[in-house]
Amino acid sequence: MHPIDKTRARLSFERAAADYDSVAVLQREIADRMLGRLDYIRLAPQRILDLGAGTGYAIDPLARRYPKARVLALDFAHGMLLQARRRGSWWRRPLCVCADAESLPLADGAVDLIVSNAALQWCNDLERTFSECRRVLRPGGLLLFTTFGPDTLKELRAAWSQVDEHTHVSPFLDMHDIGDALVRARFADPVMDADRLTLTYDDVQGLMRDLKTLGARNATDARPRALTGRARLAALADAYETHRRDGRLPASYEVLYGHAWAPEPAEHRQTGGEVAIPLSAIGGRRRAVEP
Repeated sequence: MHPIDKTRARLSFERAAADYDSVAVLQREIADRMLGRLDYIRLAPQRILDLGAGTGYAIDPLARRYPKARVLALDFAHGMLLQARRRGSWWRRPLCVCADAESLPLADGAVDLIVSNAALQWCNDLERTFSECRRVLRPGGLLLFTTFGPDTLKELRAAWSQVDEHTHVSPFLDMHDIGDALVRARFADPVMDADRLTLTYDDVQGLMRDLKTLGARNATDARPRALTGRARLAALADAYETHRRDGRLPASYEVLYGHAWAPEPAEHRQTGGEVAIPLSAIGGRRRAVEP
């Protein structure tokens, strides 16, 4: 797992902010699926944090669902927040904060609900990020998020591996590792599950253009530092062709969904120097992650 160069990632999203929504089809779809899970959760938040808000797609549906709540949009790219601040009604715009998810500039217990869509993969220290989320959540508050698993862009990763030995695709954690990080951060009742979605393209150049427009460029510290020449791009296209099906090139995404609760004080039961955190699963395909 090569760490993310936050400066490069932030610059990529700054440049992408104006055009991001034009290609963020997948991001909108998984945001809708994530927010739909709130239908089954009884919660009346007064303050909501959209963590890694991007252009703020989740702000309007959150405002409609919880009309009495105040939404705080936080992102590390100022350009994204300029787009997000346009969301909401004219009399109740979101509060926008430019900051890193790994170090939240919020008071303890400041929010009742944290939602985070397709943002946690840009954090280098996920356990620290989860600990920060638990800190700023009130006891009994909810963390609800999506991120991507290791099968994301597997075709692109495999094609690049035939061209050179550099890292060209950002790393993605396994669902079980994310669940373990939630447990270590002392969240209660962590639940994880996954979907697999596929976008298709005429050619690999279309996929690369979409990733560039999204700002989802390779930002690992092991990325190649030189410009990618025509010969290597041609080699990439040839390697990717082995994945063509029914005349289209697939781009796979392993979408991970998770939620967990900030424990109530009574749930911190000390047992021999350890903290006992109750775990439970709730319906459907969801399952609890065992510590």
